[in-house]
Amino acid sequence: MGDIPEFTTRPELSGTFGMVASTHWLASATGMAVLEHGGNAFDAAVAAALVLQVTEPHLNGLGGEVPVIAHHAGRGETFVLCGQGTAPAAATPEAFAGLGLDLVPGSGLLAACVPGAFGAWMLLLREYGTFRLRDVMGYAIGYASRGYPLVPAISWAIASVAELFRDHWPSSAEVYLPGGQVPAPGSLFANPALAATYQRVLAEAEAASADRDEQIEAARRVYYEGFVAETIAAYLASAEVMDVTGEPHQGLLSYSDLAGWHPRLEEPLTYDIGGLTVCKTRPWGQGPVFLEQLALLDGFDLKAMGPGSVDFMHTVTECAKLAFADREAWYGDPDFTDVPVKALLSAEYADARRQLVGAEASDSLVPGAPDGRSPRLPEFATAAGHALRAQASLSDPMNLPTQQLDPATGEPTARAGGPDPEAPKNPVSRSSYRAGDTCHLDVADRFGNVVSATPSGGWLQSSPVIPGLGFCLGTRAQMFTLTPGLPATLAPGKRPRTTLSPSLALRDREPYLAFGTPGGDQQDQWSLLFFLNHLHFGMNLQQAIDFPSFHSAHMPSSFYPREAQPRVLDVESRVSPAVIEDLRRRGHLVNIRPAWSLGRVSAVARRNGMLYAAANPRGMQGYAVGR
Repeated sequence: MGDIPEFTTRPELSGTFGMVASTHWLASATGMAVLEHGGNAFDAAVAAALVLQVTEPHLNGLGGEVPVIAHHAGRGETFVLCGQGTAPAAATPEAFAGLGLDLVPGSGLLAACVPGAFGAWMLLLREYGTFRLRDVMGYAIGYASRGYPLVPAISWAIASVAELFRDHWPSSAEVYLPGGQVPAPGSLFANPALAATYQRVLAEAEAASADRDEQIEAARRVYYEGFVAETIAAYLASAEVMDVTGEPHQGLLSYSDLAGWHPRLEEPLTYDIGGLTVCKTRPWGQGPVFLEQLALLDGFDLKAMGPGSVDFMHTVTECAKLAFADREAWYGDPDFTDVPVKALLSAEYADARRQLVGAEASDSLVPGAPDGRSPRLPEFATAAGHALRAQASLSDPMNLPTQQLDPATGEPTARAGGPDPEAPKNPVSRSSYRAGDTCHLDVADRFGNVVSATPSGGWLQSSPVIPGLGFCLGTRAQMFTLTPGLPATLAPGKRPRTTLSPSLALRDREPYLAFGTPGGDQQDQWSLLFFLNHLHFGMNLQQAIDFPSFHSAHMPSSFYPREAQPRVLDVESRVSPAVIEDLRRRGHLVNIRPAWSLGRVSAVARRNGMLYAAANPRGMQGYAVGR
């Protein structure tokens, strides 16, 4: 059984004015600067998010996407903002079959959906913020034009694809290989083309109107109907670029796809537990899997097991397998498919599914039958394929042909070369390498507003830079299946079942806790551990983040080539050796990871008239600020 740590890597922050926590200290400082200048949490979130697009280009970008969960105190409104773009009109299973593909590639141009992040941030600013457009965009423009210090992970990510850039993606080489060389960690790096894009969007928006709201709407139009959309469409009309298949392909995204898309405000999906109402996205994201795990775990006495105990780790892992199996069978865009979310989260369904948790590690992927409906799995997750991959896992748990995956996140690393061979050899230092990952930010202000957001996509190493714009498109369409007739089957205008999963918990209809993490399929495992540590074991935010982490790799990856590692359980080396041996006796294929490598949770909280914040030490770049 693990003891609750008295020492933490940094303090849990507390105060009454405002709190910002994110995966990069410059974004957190930006958000706090906005609060100090009189902005609210929504202003701060937008400014911080635009800075993340500049300072974490290997993790997100202006061509990416974002889901947001937030609470507006003045309106008493808790909402989800969907900034997940849709599949192009030309994106059909038949189109990919015509190319001889049975999976959507994880890099290049074929996997691009409409980039939703910018539209979402503009909607959030216009509807809930108070600042003018210039006041929130100025920080990102400054860092893009004058430069920012490169974290080592960016240098390693660029190094991993340097030859790809030189040989096949010259527009990326122009931006990320200044002078033909990989920029050194810690060096000052600028992206003048990106700065010019932001600046032109701002200038055209300000020229369109002097009114604040009209300027913000004009900025959205400039992006989706103006020069940004026109430049993207012109490039995609002729470019054929190398992708992970080893062949060049042309993209499917068009001007009309961009011009016809709008972000959406939705009600969250909720689940009540321990006096809290946990809010997540609907099943166009994997957010409901967090709630399914809570429903399953609610039938176990986790508090009696204790944090870090073998019983706790085994039970959480086996419940995760069941919930993620349902994700594969049932989740998809509810505009296109009837997802039985009410049944999936019902007490009766959880009671029945809970009986499948045994004393030994399951080696199967077993979705349930909510409302008596028979489940179907995509071809890459069928029982036969799952069993074959299980045999590969037994001999080499990380044997992932075709494309490397980051063992700490499950998200795709670059196909060519992997991490920089000159990157530090110390495993703890190497653990900060995140080649295809995500960002997260949380904000709480003195007015009672709270924001949780998980920006991602548009990774520098996954798609070529659009010439003249300084950013690349996303590859989120790789999360569709091409198996016909499933909830997550590719279709024009459909949202991919994303992994991006911010969280917000309410107490008595007021915001209590906002949290989240990068990490692909691991997001709703790492954030769940944080939440359980806080809810059941009384850890403060920083203690809950610092506590030794683990995750299951049993379920199919959401990322190309959609591999699974049945029974594989990744644990930090700080987990007790006795617990690790007991887990192995129960049939788990335990991979021991570096001591501080799994998860990058950040969080803010409101309770008893105070504000709190904490951020993750793993990766050595996340930070919380506040007073």
